[in-house]
Amino acid sequence: MSWDAVAALADRMAEAREGGARVTVLASAGETYWFQHAWLTDLLAMISGGTPTGPDDVWWKALAELAHTDVVTIAAINGDCSGGGAELGWACDLRVASENAWFGQPEVQIGLATGIGGTSRLARLIGRTATAQMVFDGAPVTAQRIYELGGLNCLTPEGEALETAVAWATRLAQRPHTSLVAEKQMLNDADDMTLTDALRNEQRLFGGTVMSPEGIELMKATQARFDAGESVREVYGSPNP
Repeated sequence: MSWDAVAALADRMAEAREGGARVTVLASAGETYWFQHAWLTDLLAMISGGTPTGPDDVWWKALAELAHTDVVTIAAINGDCSGGGAELGWACDLRVASENAWFGQPEVQIGLATGIGGTSRLARLIGRTATAQMVFDGAPVTAQRIYELGGLNCLTPEGEALETAVAWATRLAQRPHTSLVAEKQMLNDADDMTLTDALRNEQRLFGGTVMSPEGIELMKATQARFDAGESVREVYGSPNP
């Protein structure tokens, strides 16, 4: 992940969002790798007065795009990822990974510490104990293990992560945008709130959806289906695989 590569990623995400995208899927064309850690040559240049391949703030721009409430982000992880690359995955809203993928926070092995969520955000996803093991030891962990710990939403056979993520993105893009924005805002805000404050905030954001024209129209349409005899299962569909 050279600085110019991260800058290109941030720019593409911004273009998609500004163009009206509701869901963004982050994928890699590599067959065995997703995104790897920061290019050490750029990192050394940044701290030694050299010239990195891109601006110093590119990682923060990428993270800001992933956190933007206008877009739901899905990581389609088809191979190994580590360091800053893994941290981009932890920053996504949803994660789909092939069972062959490995995840690692190897910073301790090169005299560094995690810098953009490899400890703080990961601990919220898989818990303090499992995160401590990853960041103290620096050894990789299998996708199966991360899935068992709750860090992945879906584990697919090798080669199927992108197809699964795109199918999921297609379904989510059909959800009311006002609702998606409100739900992501709740999730973002709740990370820094007490439960009491988060519940107040949730009620505030709920109010914005229940009064929206789209919300009113969909509530009426849904109630009409119930009144016509359809069951909850028929209206809301089958569980996700």
